[in-house]
Formats: sequence, C-alpha cells, structure tokens
Amino acid sequence: MSTIESSKVREYDEKAPSREATDTATFALGCFWGPDAKFGALDGVVRTRVGYAGGKKDDPTYHHLGDHSETFQVDYNTQEVSYEELLDLAFDSHNPNRKVRKTQYQNVIFVSDAQQREVLKSYLSERGLAPDMGTRVEKLSTFYPAEDYHQKHSLRARDDLLMPFTQSGYDEKQLRESPAAAKLNGLASGHDIGDVDLR
Repeated sequence: MSTIESSKVREYDEKAPSREATDTATFALGCFWGPDAKFGALDGVVRTRVGYAGGKKDDPTYHHLGDHSETFQVDYNTQEVSYEELLDLAFDSHNPNRKVRKTQYQNVIFVSDAQQREVLKSYLSERGLAPDMGTRVEKLSTFYPAEDYHQKHSLRARDDLLMPFTQSGYDEKQLRESPAAAKLNGLASGHDIGDVDLR
C-alpha cells in the first residue's frame, strides 16, 4: 500500500458503523497483539481493542495482572461477518483441547449475552468439542482496556502507517477505537486487508 492519507483515515472512520450499531465479541487467545491484528484485518470487523478479563482483580495492569488473561474485543458488523465465523477464526487459532497453565495466556471464549451463549453451545456441539476442553467458556463480567502502548501494537511500529493518525490529531483513545487503525494494524502485522483503500 502506498502512502496513507490522513484525510482518508478520518473519512474511513467517519463512515464506519458506530459502536452501538455493531455487536462485540471477546476472546483470550494467548498474547493479545497477534489476534488483535489478525481479527482487525477481517472483513466485517469494524474496530478492535486489547485488554484484560476473566479475573477478580479490580483495575488490572500489564505488570499487576492478577488472575486476568490477555484479552481482545472486536466490534463487528453482523451483515458482513457472523459470530460463528469469528468463532471459526478463534478456534483455528489455537488447540482447544490443550489447557494453558499460565493464566495470562489462557484461551477463553467470553460470552456477553444469552444469544452468544446459545450460538457457542451449538458451535461446540456441532464440532464435537467437549465442555471440559482446555479452552474456557465464561460469561464476560468486566473488560479492562490495556495500557495505550499495547493498543494497535504492530501499527505503532510502523511510522509510515501511524503518521496519518498523528497528523489528524488522534488521541490515544481515538487511535484505539479507530476502524482505520484496526485495518492498518492488521496490515502492519502482515495480514491482507482486502479492498480497504486509505491512499
């Protein structure tokens, strides 16, 4: 991709569906940097963020994680990608029968409502995955966004891709929640972002 235009980044974000117009899926699949980029590149995924979930410690941080796991969220357009397709990518990304000992990197499918729970239940049944598999299934209680330097990690390593956000005056929260940043983070990590054009 040639030079990214700051005006195109802002235009892309303004045209994207709002967070209220999307559904949100939450997963823990080891270190959150890789899956954040991989899912962000997917057609139908609007925005992503990384953080911590699954534990009881209040206000966890990377260096004081307590019993939480590294987690990421994707806001997605249900007209373009289904929860089942996101589950496919999640389960293809790890071995669900292997239990990871270190809590920080455990594999967890977090469900936020009864509908997600029912879809996941059918999904597991159809694929012969047992309830006692290594991957945990839990109701999402609280998702704590990770520190700014963890958000869009691959993008931050590419000055040529990050510069348009700086030029447009994006603050850290805007960068974290930017649909364009989710796509370019995927690109920076080596994933195909389809016909997304920000030049």
